[in-house]
Amino acid sequence: MQIHFISDLHLSADRPGLVEIFERYLAGPARQAHTLYILGDFFEYWAGDDDLEDPLNTRIAQGLAALAEGGCEIRFMAGNRDFLIGADFAARARLTLLPDPSTIQLGEQTALLCHGDALCTDDLPYQAFRQQVRNPAWQAHFLGQPLAVRKQIIAGARMQSEAAKSGKASEIMDINADALAALLRAQGLPPLIIHGHTHRPATHPLTLDGQPIERWVLTDWHDDQGEVLIWEAGALRREKLS
Repeated sequence: MQIHFISDLHLSADRPGLVEIFERYLAGPARQAHTLYILGDFFEYWAGDDDLEDPLNTRIAQGLAALAEGGCEIRFMAGNRDFLIGADFAARARLTLLPDPSTIQLGEQTALLCHGDALCTDDLPYQAFRQQVRNPAWQAHFLGQPLAVRKQIIAGARMQSEAAKSGKASEIMDINADALAALLRAQGLPPLIIHGHTHRPATHPLTLDGQPIERWVLTDWHDDQGEVLIWEAGALRREKLS
């Protein structure tokens, strides 16, 4: 039995090559998966479930639904780009929404899943922004505006975000060790944590309170290549996609 993990695809109509790689994955390797976990930033942005008729959004939802109809269970955890994905998209794509963080069982091993952005606590401006946009009252107000207006706001926010990144030290956009330790302790020191967000794919062994733990960081996808993390027969491996 295979369990698949992906994140940080940033799917967009502006990146047709990337979309094609994902669709080839759905039609090929994903068919071997019992469960697919999508750990955030699946789309470049999500303006609301009333944007489901957008051609790309319809295409992706249909592809996921076809995978689910073939027997794969799909679990989705929001990232910092697509936190407005809701019940309508979940129903159309035939997937289940997961809270961040969540724990699962991989065989006899407990694994902690998260997107990863909540652990980048050194980036104070981003954490203030995250707290604002994850507030239900803010989301209700934002979603109450016309879709076209929301898209304009998102476009402006994306431009500001890219400009802000250029002025930040790379270290503050990575995981904070103390925040990671606090999360692991709060979750009972699971031996495995899997997350995305940082675009720094690697495997980090650590020891916390005498317990060995592995941190697997998922790969961000590009226009010519993607990657899936696969659990099978008690072990994790990375598989390139093109």
